[in-house]
Amino acid sequence: MDWWTDLDKWTADYLPDLRMACDEPMSRHTSFRIGGPARRMAFPERGEQLVLLLDHAIACGARPLVIGNGTNLLCPDAGLDRLVIDTSAGLNRVEAGDAPGELTAEAGVPLARLADFACRQGLTGREFAHGIPGTVGGAVCMNAGAYGGEMGQVVQGAAVLFPEEGVRYLPGPALDFGYRHSLLSDHPDAVVLHAVFHLAPGDPAAIRDRMRELMEKRKASQPLEYPSAGSTFKRPAGHYAGTLIDQCGLKGLTVGGAQVSEKHAGFVINRGGATCADVVELIRQIQARVLDAAGVRLEPEVKIID
Repeated sequence: MDWWTDLDKWTADYLPDLRMACDEPMSRHTSFRIGGPARRMAFPERGEQLVLLLDHAIACGARPLVIGNGTNLLCPDAGLDRLVIDTSAGLNRVEAGDAPGELTAEAGVPLARLADFACRQGLTGREFAHGIPGTVGGAVCMNAGAYGGEMGQVVQGAAVLFPEEGVRYLPGPALDFGYRHSLLSDHPDAVVLHAVFHLAPGDPAAIRDRMRELMEKRKASQPLEYPSAGSTFKRPAGHYAGTLIDQCGLKGLTVGGAQVSEKHAGFVINRGGATCADVVELIRQIQARVLDAAGVRLEPEVKIID
């Protein structure tokens, strides 16, 4: 029996209220606006649904891929012969905790919404993430950050599903945060269910002003008007990827519909009709040119999915 036939039957029997889509275009669920159809895509609304679904999906060979807003993904043009689980549609609750300064957010909560919620609560420390177009789950996994702030500075702990062990609550130190890395980076099958944040009291007006200031910086320096996956490469030690690319004269370099942004060389953008193959080839050319000119090997920050 095909895995999708098995999965369809199982969900009808055990998760009849789970919303499921067939042959759902990944281009609708990634910020690059690139990617062919996922054979099945599920939209759980409760953590219990996600836990049960993942367990059976692994058992039936569906190779589940859990996503949020798809802001750091590049998916193949031919599509994905696997189950994609979108947490952003239903697992998106955020609430104040019992302790002062504490917030709890599910995996699918957008970072901008979490920053807005913290602001309304008069809590500071999340302003840096207001303009990061991701969700809590992925941001915790990769220790997302900007403008001197990063998730590891404010995450008190996270509930994480490890397929072989079940759900564990990991306090912040156990998550072992580093630059664009956490313990979960080394466990790609692990899934964040929710995270707990600890923030300091602050003035809501000042917090709002700081978020506006950082957003204006983003708009002025980044090509937000085009689809992209954000920064294409991780920052190499002692360098900035965008600066190295710019110094090699690669702004505007184009392959098909993919282009090195003329506004910020650290971004590969979709100028219209770009394919996964276009982006992969452009990344390869950038890496080769920078390695040849500067002796620096650029490592992609965008996740290329198969």
